[in-house]
Amino acid sequence: MTFDCIRVDYSNKVQGAHLIELLNAYARDPMGGEAALKSDVKKRLVSRLKNTPTAISILCYSGDKPVGLINAFEGFSTFAAAPLINLHDVYVASAFRGQGALEKMFELLEHIANEKACCKITLEVLSNNTAAKKAYLKAGFEAYALKDDAGHAVFWQKNLEKNEA
Repeated sequence: MTFDCIRVDYSNKVQGAHLIELLNAYARDPMGGEAALKSDVKKRLVSRLKNTPTAISILCYSGDKPVGLINAFEGFSTFAAAPLINLHDVYVASAFRGQGALEKMFELLEHIANEKACCKITLEVLSNNTAAKKAYLKAGFEAYALKDDAGHAVFWQKNLEKNEA
């Protein structure tokens, strides 16, 4: 199967609609929480991404059908004194998984990261998402650890009620 990937132009209404469509599908997936995006989130997401200079979104198409999405954000590694990219959302429609869409999106993201002279690409993955972990390992990702006796990094969060939509 052939896939084409593009970096999203947040000013393009069609690409914005495809981003929302795929992110909503991801949100409804068991590994996305099984809850559709709230309508107010759908309304403001693309404009908020457009106004976030560090935002990077990639869409993957099979023909003219959107089948994959990456949302990522540029950050900074103080230990390397260099930028990095953190993957926030990674989604491929179930009918297209295992057919190369993810690899094509990662290829474009790595190209963008190299253009920005990034030192690494990071991501978080749910511990029970074995399919994603297998795909990420295949793509060259690995669990983060400074050294064996320090353990592996664990992603934590604290929701801020006043800022939740």
